[in-house]
Parts: sequence; structure tokens; C-alpha cells
Amino acid sequence: MVAWPVDALRACEAVAAIVIAAPPGHEEVLGGEGLTVVAGGATRARSVENALREVATDLVAIHDAARPLLTPQLVEELIAALLADPEASGVIAAAPITDTVKRAASSARGSFRTPEAQEEPRVVGETLDRTELWGAQTPQVFWTKALRGALAVGDASRDAATDEAMLVEQAGGKVLIHPSGPENLKVTTPHDLGVAEMVLAERLGGSGRA
Repeated sequence: MVAWPVDALRACEAVAAIVIAAPPGHEEVLGGEGLTVVAGGATRARSVENALREVATDLVAIHDAARPLLTPQLVEELIAALLADPEASGVIAAAPITDTVKRAASSARGSFRTPEAQEEPRVVGETLDRTELWGAQTPQVFWTKALRGALAVGDASRDAATDEAMLVEQAGGKVLIHPSGPENLKVTTPHDLGVAEMVLAERLGGSGRA
């Protein structure tokens, strides 16, 4: 899961260094030639903050090991998109939502349920317009200064953020969307891992590299 995207990053000419935020106590396991490994934090934002201390470049790309099918081409496309817009603070890979999306409500009266209230009946509170919805992925590429500034906001919203673009958006930064495909999948279940292994096997069989 870590080795596959690291290989893709190594194959990208624009990447000068790779920093891995690892679970505390696992730094040596994930180390390797040309890699800098730091201890991750209690939240995603804190892990990124720790890793950013080792970044000396103007641009930084954040990527999840949970998306192992990264390609050098996607990284290069994101960098090019960001550099092409002088007003942008960052750019994310994202895929258009193809499912019809429903926002759940807790009752027929339409009061919205919380994720913790799993015992409540699920009813549809609202159908969202999917033409405006995108599923955020990684990599996410930012001007390093902009991401550091967004992380400097030390409130509860920072530690609750599920991606870095959310923090940059909240700080007033302009974040671009770069279309990516479903093959840049997130591995969260054994089934996902099986699919990722099949896709990688096809890539290696067809081109010799991921």
C-alpha cells in the first residue's frame, strides 16, 4: 500500500523528495532509500503538519497510502494545473459523482440525523444535484506556504478536516478540481484491495511499471 504510490512518486520528475507520516513506532518499518519518515499525529492535520516540517519546496503534494494506484501522470497533471492558475492555492484530484445522492433525515419531519444516531430510522431528507458534486481524492497539490498557513489555524475545525483542501478552502484559498478516474480508488475493504491488486497486475503486465 505504501510501496506502490512511492514508486509512482519516484518516477515523477517533478518530485524532489518524499516524506512519509507513519504511525508512531513504525518509522523504521516504512523507511527506505530516499525517503524521510516522520511520526504521524493524532489527526490527519497533525500528521500533515509533522511532515511539512521536512518540506523545503514551494509546492507540496499530499497523498494517501489508501490510494495505491497513483500514477506519475496524475501528479504531473495536477502540478501543471496549479501552475497554470496564478490565483489558485491548490488543486485536487476528484471524480464526478455518478450515483444519485440522498441526504438522510432522522424523521419524516426532515430534521437531519447525525452519524452517531444509527438507531434512528433512515428517511430521505433531500436529493442533491449530482451535476455539481465531485468525490475528492488524493493527490492534492498546494503551494506550501498556503497549506502551512491553513494548518496554522489551531481550532477544532482543523483536526476535524478530512482532507487538506478543506482547510485551504476555509482559509479563503482557491482550490481547483482536476478530473480523475475511478481507477484512483481508495482501499477501505478487502474487496477494494483485491480490485487494486488486479488493476496493478494489468498495468504491470501491459507496461512494465505502475
